[in-house]
Amino acid sequence: MDDFIRVAAAVPKVKVADVEANVSEIISLIEQAQQREVAIVVFPELCLSAYTCGDLFFQDTLHCAIDKGLRRLLIETESVQTIAIVGAPLWYENRLYNCAIVIQRGKVLGIVPKSYLANHKEFYEKRWFQSGRDILDRTVHIAGNNVAFGTDLIFGRKGLFGIEICEDLWSVIPPSSQQAIEGAQLIFNLSASNALVSKASYRRELVGHQSARIVSGYVYASAGVHESTTDLIYSGSALIAENGTILAENPRFLRENSLITADIDIEKLTYYRLIETSYADTEKKGFRYVPIFPPQKISSIERSFDPLPFVPGDPEKQRDTCEEIFMMQSSALAKRLEFIGEPKAVIGISGGLDSTLALLVAVYAMKLLKRKMEDIVAVTMPGFGTTSRTHHNAVRLCELLGVTFREIDIKDAVMQHFHDIGHDPHVHDVVYENAQARERTQILFDLANKVGGIVIGTGDLSEIALGFATYGGDHLSMYGVNASIPKTLVRYIIGYVAKSEEEEVAAILEDIIDTPVSPELLPQKDDQIVQKTEEIVGPYELHDFFLYHFVKYGAKPSKILEIATIAFAGKYERKTVKKWLTLFLKRFFANQFKRSCMPDSVKVGSIALSPRGDWRMPSDAEVRIWLSELANA
Repeated sequence: MDDFIRVAAAVPKVKVADVEANVSEIISLIEQAQQREVAIVVFPELCLSAYTCGDLFFQDTLHCAIDKGLRRLLIETESVQTIAIVGAPLWYENRLYNCAIVIQRGKVLGIVPKSYLANHKEFYEKRWFQSGRDILDRTVHIAGNNVAFGTDLIFGRKGLFGIEICEDLWSVIPPSSQQAIEGAQLIFNLSASNALVSKASYRRELVGHQSARIVSGYVYASAGVHESTTDLIYSGSALIAENGTILAENPRFLRENSLITADIDIEKLTYYRLIETSYADTEKKGFRYVPIFPPQKISSIERSFDPLPFVPGDPEKQRDTCEEIFMMQSSALAKRLEFIGEPKAVIGISGGLDSTLALLVAVYAMKLLKRKMEDIVAVTMPGFGTTSRTHHNAVRLCELLGVTFREIDIKDAVMQHFHDIGHDPHVHDVVYENAQARERTQILFDLANKVGGIVIGTGDLSEIALGFATYGGDHLSMYGVNASIPKTLVRYIIGYVAKSEEEEVAAILEDIIDTPVSPELLPQKDDQIVQKTEEIVGPYELHDFFLYHFVKYGAKPSKILEIATIAFAGKYERKTVKKWLTLFLKRFFANQFKRSCMPDSVKVGSIALSPRGDWRMPSDAEVRIWLSELANA
């Protein structure tokens, strides 16, 4: 897929000052990279000679060997599409520079000198090298050709990648920051970076953080254990990050060659920069763009995708996320209640996930305000599809939490409404369902007026995206607390709260988590739910995946189909994913009118659909080109 580019970090088994042996190792790794459909591979700092040559860097014999070795490297990679970035010392105007040499198809495309030289404690780089910070708009003659030379180079016509070398990353303002501003979507770092206790974890954080700060892919390769151990040991650390996430990392201290690869999502980085950052407001400095041959393409994606992108996979991070979201919800509701003048909180309770979370939020908000639980008015409104399981859970939970509880059966009122509008109650169509939802909403609003309260909305992000709410019914509230929380995450937040509750409350919450999602608007059969939402609109885990990549990264439908098929391999077939993605697109476009008049609601995550802050879309936008793009996938 054109949206992805495969990159690699290579750590060769070097011999100090033995250029011929080092070139052989590098060629072997480049050939491996080509076989694995790698577009760009980066090697460690000064890998042609080894980093630890010391004063041998001043020897003309070494530089003659490097020139010869480089020419051999170019000859033996003439047919190789993979771009290789190798490190070597280079004389320029009677000064020696620590350089990154970019080669492809037997040509040197450009050379980037190191900007910041490590010259503290165990490092003595200024003894041998000059800083390349001021090398701009220059060319250098190498391997029989004049090529671009300087720290002002971006490789690729539209700005595909930039280069920095070791200490450059550790500087206060890394060169990669400006390179990203100039259009580089990938950064390659040739490094030496000796091993010290605790240094590896800091280096890992540094690579991840810089990739996030500049919204890029970041590929890092450092010198391995075969560098000189006269005073130091090198671990051969290799890392590949994408926008803060480490995609690949090799075991350190390997005795053999190492090559790690990862597929970077270029389209995602481009979109994220477009909508989430201030790139457009940052001054460019006029870099030179070095043309490259078309990069190697991949035949298939070799990358995993989190099937639950809204839910952290790490248990500790998951707990912290749920705690933070719950506090944000509760604090937001407390502020709204406080501002209005301490009204009561009126909530419709069904025994389902969303209303349960809203009730728990209201309880904690009252605790924050030091108000009594009786100021929460929880109303259960049994209808034609209500089962004893959901009814019992709703009633008992309210009793245990100590809130004011009301039960108002809606069946008679709805039957009267059917009579008034001339609807046959035996016809279980949209009228049959929506009449119940609107009756419940009417009760809540009128009861709120009666007791001096506000109606707390319970609808979640997934329902809002799909428009799975009755307009003028559960679509309405006076303040929403779940509106930016997807269905897949609601379960986990309730589970988090359950762990801190007493045994009986926790047991009810766990049963609510296990109850099939249903509006319970169609008549139940043998006291069992017959209307299961996920059988109607599809699995929420799929829709949340679609929503995440469609809204956050602007992914094309065909791309969402591909990565969802990978993420849910073994659970859903491609044709099933395509079926529900088609429905998602249709519903997402058709139901914008409901989102255009959403009530106030608190944003807790990076994705929300409020028309006031996050998502502005015409209610009559056509979905045709999105469906067409998916149909051809």
